Amino acid sequence: MLQCIINMGCFMRDLAGINDTSEKISDMLTHTITLIDGKSVTLRDLIGRIGEQGFLLLCALLTLPFLLPVSIPGVSTVFGVAILLISLAITLNRLPWLPSQILDRELEADKLIPVLERGVKIVSRIDPYVQPRLLMFSTGTVINRFNGAVLMFSALLLMLPLGFIPFSNTLPGVAILLMSIGMVQRDGALVVAGYSFVIATLVYFGVLAYAALSAGQGLSSLIS
Repeated sequence: MLQCIINMGCFMRDLAGINDTSEKISDMLTHTITLIDGKSVTLRDLIGRIGEQGFLLLCALLTLPFLLPVSIPGVSTVFGVAILLISLAITLNRLPWLPSQILDRELEADKLIPVLERGVKIVSRIDPYVQPRLLMFSTGTVINRFNGAVLMFSALLLMLPLGFIPFSNTLPGVAILLMSIGMVQRDGALVVAGYSFVIATLVYFGVLAYAALSAGQGLSSLIS
């Protein structure tokens, strides 16, 4: 619990300027995963182990299950709500509040850990290209609040009950992952890439909605 409080304090202190780190994101995520023990894991456990990079790193960690075509019961709700509330806190420049129902929801560790580890392998492919650049998109209170709002919108897209549709979780998940890494590592190019995935998600959902509407109209005409 003390570690959680320390992490939250660091989060509030660094909202206007998140500390740069030379450590690879994949290494930090791997370290966090190796600290998970027991038959189940909760969001409270992950927060207690996430380290000094705080809640943006947690957002990156929580997107990993959505990068893979797997389904773990409860993950979409718990992780999606957590990302949403953390993003809201970034936008408002406040300490994030997470309800106990989300913090203490137990997930099966033997199913979650392998998925997280496979997700880290995907993230490791990004590491060689991460570097401080385009700081206008990753540094400063105003842009951090804007990025928080985009993260929050992406979390809402992630939580839509469309898990049965291919890529419906993956696209917003990638957007959140890229923006989180970009904000932690001062890589504005990754943040902008995250924006592009948000736009791609909206286009994809728009095409799906148009296709569904057209199919409905065609079926209605056929019946008539």
